[in-house]
Amino acid sequence: MTPDSLTNFLYLADTLPKKYPEFYARLEKELKEQKVDFDFLPGTKDVWAVDYMPIQVGDRFIQFRYDPGYLKPQTFHKTISDVDAICAALGIETVKPDIVLDGGNLVRSQHQAILTNRVFQDNPDWDRKKLLFQIQDLLELDRIILIPEQPGDYTGHADGMVRFIDEHTLLANDFSREEKEFYEAFEIALHNTGLEVVYLPYNVYQNPNNNYANGDYINYLQMRQGIFVPTFGLPEDEKAIQVIETCFPDQKIIPIESNDLAKDGGILNCISWNIFK
Repeated sequence: MTPDSLTNFLYLADTLPKKYPEFYARLEKELKEQKVDFDFLPGTKDVWAVDYMPIQVGDRFIQFRYDPGYLKPQTFHKTISDVDAICAALGIETVKPDIVLDGGNLVRSQHQAILTNRVFQDNPDWDRKKLLFQIQDLLELDRIILIPEQPGDYTGHADGMVRFIDEHTLLANDFSREEKEFYEAFEIALHNTGLEVVYLPYNVYQNPNNNYANGDYINYLQMRQGIFVPTFGLPEDEKAIQVIETCFPDQKIIPIESNDLAKDGGILNCISWNIFK
């Protein structure tokens, strides 16, 4: 699977500049300064591009079915983009397995991936072992790691919880202030990976409800050109940047103030479809 650190081209939803003009102006300025080539996905209905766009595996694109449980209510149907039409407009042919999986619930390195157990809820007709084997085979992975979904996160995504530093090391949110049952289950899942874990500051506790992602630094955008880290004007901003700089000494770290975006539940990884061209 193509890891984020090797990607060199970024696609953003064409709805992003319209919905978040001030945030987009900041992001566009930094992308140009860092010489990141980017373009827009045409005809989108939602800014959270990582969730519905396909996964790159070498020269193939695996398009999982974008039909998560949290979008079942009729009121959300108008936010579902036509991925077939978008890919056709970009000239991309896809492999389409009958598996429901959001891109935001696929944290990847080249040889491993992390999913939350939400994948089972979204695919109730699959045998669990067969489901994981099929995903592993499609993405050409050595293994899939499962972690518990975070209570209160209606999406059940992994990309707001943990990321790969390399094949031997994980970067994980410090969930020590979360409820005990979840925190212990999360820590056991990390321990069972056999990987080293580095912890990142996490402070969403000033937010009015669980739909806000302000204070979740791990939802950064990583590309070959650098790592774009969300900041929120919180005391933890500086520490989070320091930790990420230490974890990725060979990559440039670029802070992006992301409060207005985070108030709708997503941050930088959520809006990005970054690929290798």
